[in-house]
Amino acid sequence: MLTSAYRAQCEAEEERHTPECATRSTRLTLLALALGTFAIGTGEFGSNGIIQLFAADMSISIPQATYAVTAYAVGVMIGSPVITIAGARLNRKHLLLGLVVLFLFGNLMSALSTNVGMLIGARFITGTVQGAYFGAGAVVASYVYGPGKSGRAFATVMAGLTVATIFGSPLGTFVGQQAGWQALYGVVTGIGLLAGLAILLWVPTTSDLDGGPLSHELGALRRPMVWVIMVVAALGISSIFAVYTFIGPYITDAAMADDSLIPIALAVFGLGMAAGNQAGGRLADRYPYRGLVIGYSSVLVFLLVIVIAGGTVWVLMPALFGVGATMMLAIPTIQVLLTTYAPEAPTLMGALNLASLNLANALGAVGGSITLAVGLGTLSTAWAGVALTVAGLLVFAAVVPQMTPLRHGRS
Repeated sequence: MLTSAYRAQCEAEEERHTPECATRSTRLTLLALALGTFAIGTGEFGSNGIIQLFAADMSISIPQATYAVTAYAVGVMIGSPVITIAGARLNRKHLLLGLVVLFLFGNLMSALSTNVGMLIGARFITGTVQGAYFGAGAVVASYVYGPGKSGRAFATVMAGLTVATIFGSPLGTFVGQQAGWQALYGVVTGIGLLAGLAILLWVPTTSDLDGGPLSHELGALRRPMVWVIMVVAALGISSIFAVYTFIGPYITDAAMADDSLIPIALAVFGLGMAAGNQAGGRLADRYPYRGLVIGYSSVLVFLLVIVIAGGTVWVLMPALFGVGATMMLAIPTIQVLLTTYAPEAPTLMGALNLASLNLANALGAVGGSITLAVGLGTLSTAWAGVALTVAGLLVFAAVVPQMTPLRHGRS
């Protein structure tokens, strides 16, 4: 742990550029940020695993229960940008700490909810934290990484979310099953407290992380390319959710396997996301568009594999890994593109990136549901992913000639 005495020693030795101090301080700062995104991801994905539990407890239908999950996504899409703009002038550390407090409040409300209306409100409040946290966290990570590494910085912040899909969500769901659905939000609150303490101790308070004028944030919203990149993100990334949302039916209905394989399939998908996220961060820092183009193009191959041969478990599992990995290649590049076209508002761009991902979540789930409703079969949801990602690629290809040329590695 970086104690106060050690921090003081490092600060005193800063003028001598002590490498050991700088390295340890950087790692602890990044760990604090990732712990926060791990808490956020565990609460978000874990909620999907306890829908049946709180639906039964509140005597409501499953469709009614899903409104709580939808409320969270709406909170990310609408609330996070608003909070980011409202906190534009705050130091990023102070903004992060404020967001952690709001996160704790939202999860405590979730745990204490006695009816679906209260739970919907609590999940909306909690969702408002996500995008703003990722945006502010990306700014802090970029600061400690140094210039030219904003792709890796955003990937580091995203790492906590990908780890949550592997460990946090399954564990949180298990806790909810064993101790009641409220226990999940109690566990998430505990992780959030640890993240807040880590941020308090390890994230620097420096004037370099002070916010800027409100006009910078609002001005960024007038940039056409910002909105174009968001559309490209929402369309293209939706294929990941056209698959992830339906992993359970893929295993039990298409592959005719035991439902005990569902957690394993979810973990395999999460491992793919983690691998793709790290590679995507490095690609984003070195090349302007390559991560997005490679990710979007490659995922089409894995989606087609699922459609053609996903009924066989030993084919389905690697394909799930491939979908998670290839789509995560693109997300750091999207962040770099957003901050390139609005460099004066990096925190808001991070919030908008997460808003786009939550819109992608809705598009993928709805697209997959449509293919199922018309009777195309369980694996047909991957066709919805193909259509949406192709649409994203086409939009991107159409606007590339109009894009301001980007320098190699610009971030």
